[in-house]
Amino acid sequence: MMASRRAVPGSATLRRFALLRTLVVALASALAGVLAMLSFVSIRMARRVVTPAGRRPDTRILDVDVAAQTITLGRTPDTMLPGRYGLFTTGTADYLKIGSVLAETDTTVKRKLLTQVGLQAELGAEAAFSGWYYQRPEELHLPFRDVQVPSALGPCPAWEFPAEGDADTWVIQIHGRGTTRAECLRAVPLFHARGITSLLVSYRNDGEAPRSRTGTYALGATEWRDIDAAIAWARRRGATRIILMGWSMGGAIALQAALGSAHREMIAGVVLDSPVVDWRIVLSYQARLLGLPSPVADLTIGALRADWASVATGGGPAIPFDRLDVVARAGELRHPLLILHSDDDGFVPSDASHHLADARPDLVELQVFDTARHTKLWNYDQDRWTLAIEDWLDRHDLFGAATRSRVDE
Repeated sequence: MMASRRAVPGSATLRRFALLRTLVVALASALAGVLAMLSFVSIRMARRVVTPAGRRPDTRILDVDVAAQTITLGRTPDTMLPGRYGLFTTGTADYLKIGSVLAETDTTVKRKLLTQVGLQAELGAEAAFSGWYYQRPEELHLPFRDVQVPSALGPCPAWEFPAEGDADTWVIQIHGRGTTRAECLRAVPLFHARGITSLLVSYRNDGEAPRSRTGTYALGATEWRDIDAAIAWARRRGATRIILMGWSMGGAIALQAALGSAHREMIAGVVLDSPVVDWRIVLSYQARLLGLPSPVADLTIGALRADWASVATGGGPAIPFDRLDVVARAGELRHPLLILHSDDDGFVPSDASHHLADARPDLVELQVFDTARHTKLWNYDQDRWTLAIEDWLDRHDLFGAATRSRVDE
């Protein structure tokens, strides 16, 4: 019998195999490159999220008319807002108060200066538009004192604005990411008028309070312990009821304190201005703003929640995003909440605030603004902002003891 012979591929077939192998290798290399790029971008974004940063310029000073006391800024969604604001600057002044819009073009906005600028003033071109308005406690013309709140990491500087009479109700104000307690000064007069003592606190890694080992944010997962320490400190000074008020990331911190504090029975309510309720929604939104591919947000969250990535991100222990998702934990809430949020926030989308109000309509009241942008609701419409909080305080009988006595009479 003749042995069967195996067919030998022709040269054309061999060329096709070689071409296919080359294509497969090229595609694999391209895919590896894309994955490497996405990983690099997500690690950079993760590092940016947890690293405390200074104030970033977001507009330019184009002209200052000293005679008319006006300032012309580059037009942005923030600089064109009606109301009164602050402007962080460089040069002979580091902060200016600015008022109403006087004129605008497609690229510029002219506003009234509320801080006197002299003939010799020299201001740098780059500036940061701010909703702070007040920069120092003295500007409120209310009695206050500098205090130190003990925490596990060391003393945290704070401002205490004591109410008149027997101040048994306190509000603890918690500022947002990349800011300081000065952000909260806007709310002090409202609470002072209700006989409520205000405590404006600092917390770990905010530039005023002690630094943790890594010096990075945990997005509320650890910072809330400094607020718990502040509650204990207020209790020792006579507080029997505590209101927590958080701004932006301070809202996430306030919510974690309300859920985990050893002094939960003292908390009478929570007020949130432009709060972070679910970080995953915020990070996805920020990735879109930066024009990044949609997988970047997921990879960023994955890096932040993994212990192995902490070396690359510069962060501390893994961030527990499930624990920070208060919509998912809505059933654990025990205190009345007032949320004030603009639907065009521009930094922290209001979606999670809506979801939380839908999940717990028995406890959560949502006051929806528009146009007001991020943590600038007071600046944009001070009357509505104030009335919303006052009405909520009235309905939950949240006054200082002296004010309650006058109401009862």
